Amino acid sequence: MWYKKEIKSVSKEQTAFLNRLRKRKHAVHTIQWVLLVGFFLLWETAARFDWIDPFIFSQPTRMLNAGIQMGKDGSLWTHIGTTLWETVAGFVLGTLIGTLTAILLWWNRFVSNVAEPYLVVLNSLPKTALAPIIIVWLGNNQTSIIAVALLTSVIVTVMSVLNGFLQVDNEKIKLIQIFGGTKAQVLKKVVFPANIPCILNALKINVGLSFVGVIVGEFLVAQSGLGFLIVYGSQVFKLDWVMLSVIILAILAALMYQGIAFLEKKCLKWQQ
Repeated sequence: MWYKKEIKSVSKEQTAFLNRLRKRKHAVHTIQWVLLVGFFLLWETAARFDWIDPFIFSQPTRMLNAGIQMGKDGSLWTHIGTTLWETVAGFVLGTLIGTLTAILLWWNRFVSNVAEPYLVVLNSLPKTALAPIIIVWLGNNQTSIIAVALLTSVIVTVMSVLNGFLQVDNEKIKLIQIFGGTKAQVLKKVVFPANIPCILNALKINVGLSFVGVIVGEFLVAQSGLGFLIVYGSQVFKLDWVMLSVIILAILAALMYQGIAFLEKKCLKWQQ
């Protein structure tokens, strides 16, 4: 019966290990929340005791009151909805166009070799520097803002996804080809499935880049949105609006990132 004792012993060790992981996870979450709450409490305390100027740095309670007032008249939801729509549109378009372009470049290595130096230059170029040109070309409208968001994310998507495609194990590709598989089948059966984690990682990067593009566009041309609220609030010295907008942007970015992380877990579970 020695094997039963061994199984029982291993089971206890596994249980202890899982308990340690669970406790570690809870400890991490607890510390994260303590740091966040402590930051806002320290901010509020510093403003109340005049350690910092609340007019310049604002304070959590003033931002909360500003948010409640703007929420009652509906203006805050309009600004949030505008920025969120523009970000999602730029994010989705940048991911789709970038992934399709990476597939095209993988499919035709000659085109890929021709485009490589241009991709490197475009990736190094600050995309926000092109925002005024995009606005002149497309006009003073929401399309320009979405185009700026698209521009900030598409090149990164192309390069990261293409790099993943080119690093797929050649032995697996040759095996498909030996059995008469076409290039489309290689892409469908080997290359694309192997790069789902790479594409999901590109999605995570694109969340932040899309918000950057949208806010830059809203700084220049918007009549609504959180970027517009930041610019207008700074012009009329409503720093509560400015800080509130920054906090809301951080929350929206975190929620979108968590959405991508949830999608990643589902995809990896499906692959298994």
